[in-house]
Amino acid sequence: MIEVKHIVKSYGALQVLRDVSVSIRQGEIVSIVGASGAGKTTLLQIIGTLDRPDSGSVLYDGKDVLALKDKALARFRNRNIGFVFQFHQLLPEFTTVENVLMPALIGGSNRAEAHTRARDLLSFMGLADRLDHKPAQLSGGERQRVAVARALINQPQVILADEPSGSLDTQNKQELHQLFFDLRDKFNQTFVIVTHDESLAAKADRTLRMSDGMIVSGEQ
Repeated sequence: MIEVKHIVKSYGALQVLRDVSVSIRQGEIVSIVGASGAGKTTLLQIIGTLDRPDSGSVLYDGKDVLALKDKALARFRNRNIGFVFQFHQLLPEFTTVENVLMPALIGGSNRAEAHTRARDLLSFMGLADRLDHKPAQLSGGERQRVAVARALINQPQVILADEPSGSLDTQNKQELHQLFFDLRDKFNQTFVIVTHDESLAAKADRTLRMSDGMIVSGEQ
């Protein structure tokens, strides 16, 4: 589904990624681990088209998306990629359901249809009674589940998560990790997860270990 080929990325004199290639299959949960500074987040951002490499290609279903112009690439990203970050990045002035449906509205979806899908996703997340709450009224675990629902609203090909459970306590962390596997089982959803959590990495279908800007183990 996703092919990353020969990615090289530098910031000034610092080479962050060194000829990185990886393939990710539909319905696969892939974790990326390694020490801070290994290049994990940079690789995730390039897979998510949030950053462009110095060289190399990123293919979705055989199409090199980095060849797209910026506006077309933004449309592709909105429709095909969902993001979950360590800190949920919900908009504090909007309710739970408004936060979730926003990417759908940006993508041009009908508001009523987007609202229905947002409610359905939040119900699946166990948040049916939190639709009209604002982020400040939610627990940390609830906010992160809202962030996952927001990432899913446009039915993307892949969810990219950067330390999604890094700010959660043990119970909420375990619940969030289980949610990823539940979503894969229910929707055949694909996940690529940067994490320092070895327990999450161990549960993944495949773990890519990075060091000094290279994948040193786990590629198939």
